[in-house]
Amino acid sequence: MTPPRKRINLVTTPGPIYAVGDIHGCFGELLGAEARIRDDARTAGYRATIIYLGDFVDRGERSARVLEHLSRPPQDDLIRLAVCGNHDDAFLRFLRDGAGGEHWLHFGGVATLQSYGVNAQDVLKSIGGMEALVAAAREAVPQHHVDFLQDLPVALSIGKYLFVHAGIRPGQVLENQTDDDLMWIREPFLSEGPMLPLTVIHGHTIVPEPVFGTRRIGIDTACYSTGVLTVLKVTPKAAAVL
Repeated sequence: MTPPRKRINLVTTPGPIYAVGDIHGCFGELLGAEARIRDDARTAGYRATIIYLGDFVDRGERSARVLEHLSRPPQDDLIRLAVCGNHDDAFLRFLRDGAGGEHWLHFGGVATLQSYGVNAQDVLKSIGGMEALVAAAREAVPQHHVDFLQDLPVALSIGKYLFVHAGIRPGQVLENQTDDDLMWIREPFLSEGPMLPLTVIHGHTIVPEPVFGTRRIGIDTACYSTGVLTVLKVTPKAAAVL
């Protein structure tokens, strides 16, 4: 059985937090979002903390570049933190033992493998089939990418804010949430909100523009199809799109 992922609680950060929505292999847009964050932080004279809300891989064309960027030590003064998305977890499970391979390939895995130079359709036509594809993926994906995926926490709390990929089961404290809840949930969270004295900032559910709901803010604006990677600036008093 796979052990549960970490849940991290931070007391504070040096300055405002910038939450970044689902990246899905959009490497150019990621660099652009970070540039906007650096400019905003530099103008105000503080060090920026970025929280990436998961789904770094699949659908977009440059998943490997995204993981390479996020898994390496930063070359600037940005503090980078990340939580795990359902696509990231599915990719890791595929690399471990091929679990859910057919499903993962259909919801974006083909593009991820292609970013590592692996043509899934060609390999699947070979005698080895899915086993051969898993072997090819393991050979192509660097170990530090795997380590990054394995080490991702599933939730990050800072003050009155909770950063997760998908949301939470309404009314249940974090200790009672499963990893699947935090990476996969939609309803009843989207309708009811957390029903707790905190604000959940999340991605996962695609919206045409950021949604400021009842104690929740959703910022997955489908960058892989729209080119819009949303950044949310969060302070102890308020949150607003950058």
